[in-house]
Amino acid sequence: MKTQDRHEQFLRAKERVDAIKDFYGSLLSYCIVIPFLAWLNWQTTSFAFPWVIFPAIGWGFGLLMQGMAAYGYNPLWGKRWEERKIREFMAADDNGSSL
Repeated sequence: MKTQDRHEQFLRAKERVDAIKDFYGSLLSYCIVIPFLAWLNWQTTSFAFPWVIFPAIGWGFGLLMQGMAAYGYNPLWGKRWEERKIREFMAADDNGSSL
C-alpha cells in the first residue's frame, strides 16, 4: 500500500473516531440535561403541561441522526450513495460533460 493511501486511510479513521467521540459527548449531555429539564418541569408545573417532551424528542432525534452518521449508517446519504455519486461525477468529467 502506498504511503499516500495509508495517510488517507488514517485521516478517514481519525475522522470517524472523532465523530464517535462527539456522539458520546452529546449522549452524555442529553442524559444530564433532559432529566434536569424533567425535574424542572415537575417543580414548575407538576407535569400539568409536560413541556419536557419537546426538547427530549427534538434533541433525541438529532442524537439519533448523529449516532447513525457516526457509525456509518445512513440509508439516504450513506457511503454507498457517496461512492455512487463520486463515480458518476468522475465519469462525467471523463466524458467532458458536467452534471
